[in-house]
Amino acid sequence: MPRFFCPAPLHTGELLELPAGAARHVQVLRLQPGDSITLFNHGPGCSVAGSANSPGGEFAATVTQMGRSHVQVQVGPHQAVEREPARAVHLALAMPANDRMDWLVEKATELGVASIQPLMSERSVLRLTGERADKKTAHWQSVAVSACEQCGGNRVPLVHPVATLAHWLRALPGDETTGAGQRTATRLLLSLREGSRPLRDAFQTQAAPEVVFLSGPEGGLSAAEEVAAIASDFAAVSLGARVLRAETAALTALALLV
Repeated sequence: MPRFFCPAPLHTGELLELPAGAARHVQVLRLQPGDSITLFNHGPGCSVAGSANSPGGEFAATVTQMGRSHVQVQVGPHQAVEREPARAVHLALAMPANDRMDWLVEKATELGVASIQPLMSERSVLRLTGERADKKTAHWQSVAVSACEQCGGNRVPLVHPVATLAHWLRALPGDETTGAGQRTATRLLLSLREGSRPLRDAFQTQAAPEVVFLSGPEGGLSAAEEVAAIASDFAAVSLGARVLRAETAALTALALLV
């Protein structure tokens, strides 16, 4: 059954005009009145997503009207189903060049990433600022929406605005712990530096409800950047003896962590 992200409050029994993006998708698929679809609303642009008033999960719906530029549906029963990983992993990475960032956002969403922070570091090939950065961020967010619709996820990961690594590190919150004294987020840095621990071993001894995973560009982060990350409480980890491409390394780590 086709699935659509609908960043609006959903209530069983209501008649709803789908937002422009979802409506275009319905029209491309040539759906007709009476056809069944699935809606979910956890993600960027929905004010109720994640709030106490939002039931999460997904809703069955039926197409009731098809216009030239609008689609109306009737929202059906709520289904309390979630397909998200038990652990929230936030991926911060220096953007790979060309179209590989599109592919990385798509696959990271399929794996269940909680959010993606595109970064520019000293060795980054891709440099984005101003309107160009804003357009790319919006494009990657749409890639995440499409991937979430396809894979069955009910929570679209947030793609944050592009930032420099230095600025992002300075903006990170301080050391936060739960009531039991456990850190709320484990910070891990993918590194080839001597003394880096295997990812599996490091994570087993530093488990936390959330993980922030930092990965560099082609060629990795510079020595000074790694020192800055470690000063911000990131622990250096490795994926083994082989040197993987930037996008392969980030996705491999994500697959091990979720």
